[in-house]
Amino acid sequence: MSFKPIDYLPYDFANRRHIGPSPAEMDDMLKVVGANSLDALIDETVPQSIRLEQPLDFGKPKSERELLHHMRVTASKNEVLTSLIGQGYHGTVTPPAIQRNILENPAWYTAYTPYQPEISQGRLEALLNYQTMVSDLTGLEIANASLLDEATACAEAMTMAQRISKSKATAFFVDENCHPQNIAVIRTRAAPLGIEVIVGAPEALEAGRVFGALFQYPGTYGHLRDFTDEIAALHEAKAIGIISADPLSLTLLREPGAMGADIAVGSTQRFGVPLGYGGPHAAYMATRQQYARSMPGRIVGVSVDSHGNRAYRLSLQTREQHIRREKATSNVCTAQALLAVMASFYAVFHGPEGLRAIAQRIHRKTVRMAKGLEAAGFHVEPETYFDTITVDVGLLQRGVLQAAVREGLNLRRVDDSKVGITLDERTRPATIEAVWRAFGIIMKDEDFRPEYRLPEALERQSGYLEHPIFHMNRAETEMMRYMRRLADRDLALDRAMIPLGSCTMKLNSAAEMMPISWREFSQLHPFVPADQAAGYAEMIDDLSAKLCDITGYAAISMQPNSGAQGEYAGLLTIAAWHRANGEGGRNICLIPMSAHGTNPASANMVGWKVVPVKSAENGDIDLDDFREKAAKHADSLAGCMITYPSTHGVFEETVREVCEITHAHGGQVYIDGANMNAMVGLSRPGDLGGDVSHLNLHKTFCIPHGGGGPGMGPIGVKPHLVPHLPGHPVTGGTEGPVSAAPYGSPSLLPISWAYCLMMGGEGLTQATRVAILNANYIAERLEGAYDVLYRGAGGRVAHECIIDTRPFAESAGVTVDDIAKRLVDCGFHAPTMSWPVAGTLMIEPTESETKAELDRFCDAMLAIRDEIRDIEQGRIDRDNNPLKNAPHTMEDLVKDWDRPYSREQGCFPPGAFRVDKYWPPVNRVDNAWGDRHLVCTCPPMEDYAEAAE
Repeated sequence: MSFKPIDYLPYDFANRRHIGPSPAEMDDMLKVVGANSLDALIDETVPQSIRLEQPLDFGKPKSERELLHHMRVTASKNEVLTSLIGQGYHGTVTPPAIQRNILENPAWYTAYTPYQPEISQGRLEALLNYQTMVSDLTGLEIANASLLDEATACAEAMTMAQRISKSKATAFFVDENCHPQNIAVIRTRAAPLGIEVIVGAPEALEAGRVFGALFQYPGTYGHLRDFTDEIAALHEAKAIGIISADPLSLTLLREPGAMGADIAVGSTQRFGVPLGYGGPHAAYMATRQQYARSMPGRIVGVSVDSHGNRAYRLSLQTREQHIRREKATSNVCTAQALLAVMASFYAVFHGPEGLRAIAQRIHRKTVRMAKGLEAAGFHVEPETYFDTITVDVGLLQRGVLQAAVREGLNLRRVDDSKVGITLDERTRPATIEAVWRAFGIIMKDEDFRPEYRLPEALERQSGYLEHPIFHMNRAETEMMRYMRRLADRDLALDRAMIPLGSCTMKLNSAAEMMPISWREFSQLHPFVPADQAAGYAEMIDDLSAKLCDITGYAAISMQPNSGAQGEYAGLLTIAAWHRANGEGGRNICLIPMSAHGTNPASANMVGWKVVPVKSAENGDIDLDDFREKAAKHADSLAGCMITYPSTHGVFEETVREVCEITHAHGGQVYIDGANMNAMVGLSRPGDLGGDVSHLNLHKTFCIPHGGGGPGMGPIGVKPHLVPHLPGHPVTGGTEGPVSAAPYGSPSLLPISWAYCLMMGGEGLTQATRVAILNANYIAERLEGAYDVLYRGAGGRVAHECIIDTRPFAESAGVTVDDIAKRLVDCGFHAPTMSWPVAGTLMIEPTESETKAELDRFCDAMLAIRDEIRDIEQGRIDRDNNPLKNAPHTMEDLVKDWDRPYSREQGCFPPGAFRVDKYWPPVNRVDNAWGDRHLVCTCPPMEDYAEAAE
């Protein structure tokens, strides 16, 4: 018997997961673009002089099933013990309702930073809840929407104190009881700014010598202290008092504001956010109202929309660092929004009584554990504590620590004779008994009656979390619906393309996201012994090797936990190299005018002076101006910071020459990796002449943006810079750390690793090629209706394009804001507005979007151009038209209609879905009103009835 052969048609599931257009759609798009093939388009776009000679090859790409099996095998190499190490990191219980409906919900994790408030009302409300929670617990009037980690928050508080202090001192005091990583990051931040850091006991504080002081509460070894007198002395000397406080302890203990603190910082990790081997976690900062405009980070505030209805938005937006550039007081441009949202829902879920009950249980268990140790003759410190004790075990220390590991526990080695123990929400009676056995004690938990060992003078007297949102019916049904209601108010990537130039809002696939919830990745303390984190080590090493292949660098540091942190770490690495060469005086940084605003802010943070470089007429770096300024500052040139492809969306032909000029004058080249989505597999920054680059793993490598964070910004460096990468108190190294944990936010790394493993080298390269195709397709479809500002030598754009909307301000009175808000009616997040060129839109579609979605966006943009033309030609009123009134809400649709255009035109423009239309919950938000009436905590419930007089 013979059988007819079957034709096998290969289908690349990996590529089709991340690459939107089908092969047939690509052929149609290439016809519009005017290229014979995708290869031909890439040849016309990417200069041959910078192209990779050898293709990326990571072996055969893994299927989803293969990937998840591989991840399970790797995860199993991590040994999950019960870590009672403390030091700012705690076991916690994530309520399943929050894990499933927030952490694992693409409506929350694929959202972008809420710069467009009308489509961000849900996450803005959740972040306002977070700010209210922090403000209440700390007893300070205003809080921000989170910072990267506790150590970074401490460093930001130090520089903020220097700004607001009336003291002329240049030194800063740090309590010796602060967590070691907090002290280390403060030292890193202080050194290039010329700040002397004095570490000592609080009683040794000389207030007249410092502009501010930081105290840990409770202390890293468990001590509880009232800092009222120290802060009063600081105020007498016109200095600033800062307390880094555990927020859960503040449900029982006197709050920082009651001690007179000007600033409070800390971590909300133990509010339901997994350990994750160190991150991501949401740090907090709170301060007095008078210092609100000096606080770094984002602040959510209350305003009104164009109809007077209450609306939320980011307050004081001129504080954003991409606007302030070298005048910035910080380079912070990332919050930990997703983790702050989780923490806020944890507080809503438990309410004030529930949080207090958790704190009480932890404290009572700590007391029982201490009593058992004392009964066996061990000396326990301190006398009063919240959740942490230190036990003097003398020569028994090594044996106790080893016995603890055999019991499934990690304890903290404090010094040569002491052991630290910190209990948490996950502690059970069996845990306490296991601790006792590690000390050679056989007892039962019920042998000791619960009692309290909190100092009476430090017991909290004030209320907190009194707003009704923290007293809602916490039945899971109601909680689930509240989370759903907030999610439905937002437009995230699960609804529509987010075509933000430079922000690379691409697919975060489900298979890549799954492992971050696995206990082997989520439940490890960052300071566990290395042999318990072998899986993490394997993953970090392999991902680092792949990123080195992709970038052309010799080594990667995973420590920076945001893109801006990566910039900062990269410049610190260059500065350390200069010092090692006896040229520490080099302090000039050349930065093009088109650079990301965080670039000059980062240079300012490492003590460098920024010298701007002009842009040429075509948007490239003005080579003559660059050469002239490099020569002028040759004796003090530290380096340059450039973005490639350029921020204008083109591959500049002169990039190698820029690098050669910098090197010839003694400087180093920092290449910003924000636009790596146009380079992976085609070109490598290390081959262009770059000495260091950061990579936005939350852009190019699929870590989701999470409504404004988390992020990861690892840096790659050439061999000569490897010895100067960031170190850490735990892992060693000659330089100081930039983040609290040795590997930044490592529980995010399975996402990027999975992306590389499933795509393979060929798939990653194809993703880059299609990203370029999608951008050129949009540019060609919009050309004629809008001017595309910049194109490369071959007439092509890179992975993004800038369209000029400035002429419409004069011809029709239409601004870039009007177009952005009108796109909301069409069901889209606006492209990047007014950057890098004021009055323009920068569009980046990424490779993830299908032709149908690209066409829907182009149809919407072309229809908007038609509406502008109708205004120009007098067919629509210049002041009362769909653009000026955008966005339109469902309330607009159903109420009396007195506008000179139809409901149909206003509410269902081209691009908008008829059945699944996204309706913004508010009309256009009044930013000026919000800044004039600064309210950054949840308003009283009665205020919801009437937004404004």
